Amino acid sequence: MNVLETVLAVLLAIVSVALIAIITLQSGKEAGLSSALAGGSSDSYLSKSKKANREKMLASITKWIALVFAVLTLALNLV
Repeated sequence: MNVLETVLAVLLAIVSVALIAIITLQSGKEAGLSSALAGGSSDSYLSKSKKANREKMLASITKWIALVFAVLTLALNLV
């Protein structure tokens, strides 16, 4: 393995761990529906807004990290 392959492999491993961490931080789509039907939600309007902003930010980060993962995978395959 040459130096470029090693660097790409290490970067791919780091991005893989980051992608797993970001995905596990996200809450499921069913969480909002089940808590709304069960009536167990005690969130105020402001906390729901903050939670929605956090979910949008995590979704955006997930898309970018997944894109980096795909590019690194293709680059490592071509080298």
